[in-house]
Amino acid sequence: MRGMPAGISEDDKLDSEQAKHVLRRAARMMRPHRRQLWLAIGLIALYTLCILAGPYIVSWAIDSGITPRDAGVLNTAIAAYIVVALVHYVAQRTAITTLARVGETFLKDLRRRVFAHLQRLSMPFYDREKAGVIIARMTSDIDAMQELVQMGLLQFVSATMLLVLALILLFVMSWQLMFVCAIAIPFVVLASIKFQKDSNRAYLTVRDRIGSTLSNLQEGIAGVRVIQAFGRQEVESTRFAGENRGLYDAHMESVKVQSWYVPIIEFAGHFTTAIAIGVGGWMVTEDIVTIGVVAFFVLTLSNLFEPIQQLSQLFNQLQSSGAALQKLFELLDTDVDVAERPGAVDLPSEGEIEVRDVVFRYAPDGEDVLSGVNLTISPGERLALVGPTGAGKSTLAKLVARMYDPVEGTVSFGGVDLRDATLRSLRQRIVVVPQEGFLFHGTIRDNIRLVRPEATDADVVRALDALGLRERFEDLEDGLDTEVAERGSRLSAGEKQLVSLARAALIDPAVLVLDEATSSLDPGTEALVERALEVLMEGRTVIVIAHRLSTSERADRVGVVTEGTLRELGTHDELVAAGGHYAALYATWAGGLASTS
Repeated sequence: MRGMPAGISEDDKLDSEQAKHVLRRAARMMRPHRRQLWLAIGLIALYTLCILAGPYIVSWAIDSGITPRDAGVLNTAIAAYIVVALVHYVAQRTAITTLARVGETFLKDLRRRVFAHLQRLSMPFYDREKAGVIIARMTSDIDAMQELVQMGLLQFVSATMLLVLALILLFVMSWQLMFVCAIAIPFVVLASIKFQKDSNRAYLTVRDRIGSTLSNLQEGIAGVRVIQAFGRQEVESTRFAGENRGLYDAHMESVKVQSWYVPIIEFAGHFTTAIAIGVGGWMVTEDIVTIGVVAFFVLTLSNLFEPIQQLSQLFNQLQSSGAALQKLFELLDTDVDVAERPGAVDLPSEGEIEVRDVVFRYAPDGEDVLSGVNLTISPGERLALVGPTGAGKSTLAKLVARMYDPVEGTVSFGGVDLRDATLRSLRQRIVVVPQEGFLFHGTIRDNIRLVRPEATDADVVRALDALGLRERFEDLEDGLDTEVAERGSRLSAGEKQLVSLARAALIDPAVLVLDEATSSLDPGTEALVERALEVLMEGRTVIVIAHRLSTSERADRVGVVTEGTLRELGTHDELVAAGGHYAALYATWAGGLASTS
């Protein structure tokens, strides 16, 4: 008996049209592997026939070899049985490996396509979707198909063939005995339908309980310092014990479902075998059937109810896999919000940035985050954007970097609308340096080269030399070949930010968009990053989201963004003298510094 079949919620069930669409699309993806697929199906048919050939050979051996005592026929039957057993072994083993290879290749291609599409999807998509849901597409939805691909599909095809062929052969061998033995089949079918519904409900309860228990476990581990600090160990242990008990009860309920179904299938097999022997024996005495036919019935009936059991168990799994595939196809069909237009042109190597009548909102029916923004930034100018949290300054910087497209208006560089530019040239001309450097698993050299995979080791060293950072990294035990570990956990926050700056230097962009790259660093590392930043900003257009007004003091111009509009624009001295929003912000900031000194 296999474990509980995969459950599927009512919301995930596919209607007939959706199921047809998923099957057609999956079939198109399987076209490159159709020869292997047909080979696997042919092998399944072959070893299914071998399963039924065994009882037929025994029947023939009894009627034509044992009863008339014909040694030649008996020896032939023995040899034929051995050959059939060998063919069954080879066909089944080859079918398993062939079908698994096709299925795993399908999943491998699907994972690759989904991941590649996720990399192309723009920031609006990630604003709309929860990270957990996206991860679930690549994990739980793929896992939902994994068991089906490995053995489920094989069992489904084999069980269907075996059930159909067994019923046909039983009818051909003796339709009278077949009808007598078929008395148990309706009860088995009804029990299987009930099992499918009960097991699905039980599995969904188990799945919910597992999720709840794991969530409680994760929370307890993540918050262990707070729990111990306030002496909540007993309370949390009691709470977890309750969740754990719920999971235990759910599992036991699923066991109850199996405990009544399995004996019914076993009893049906024994009951029909008994009928076959009893009624078959009487039919033999009446010369209606032979002893070999009765033996064929006894042996074949043992293989008749197992396929029904397997099909009932696989039903939920098939539905669950179909629903998972539907979700993955929907993800693949998600449009790229910030896409490259046909006929896109490369941006010029330098030019002014123009923001004209820009309106932007994150959701189509949401409120305007920016409205009526107009701004011109000259080549080589440093512009600081200041304003309260949520005012729209970060959004404006992201529009300049074309992380988003404006709902209305245009953002252009060197006279070219960013929507008409090739994404390759856009990412070369305009580079964003985030507030916290993100590193990928690999070496420091790999992480710097991430932005230009074709860059040589000499190019990487030149980028570091340009910022005066070469010695900083070469002083590490393994130098530039130091492994940074996942998310750069082996490096400090400052070192991760220096790697981000080295990436930008390797690209050599015309425009830098900075989310105040030193605001979260300690004073010692901040000075080093500041020096590297000054070198990197030299001769480039710079847009910096200023969290501290000391940054805006050093900028050529300051833009004050409040309530989604560009309220003020000018030099630091001009805005202080004007006595507006910036002057009030600066006075508050300067007063805070004076009180802490």
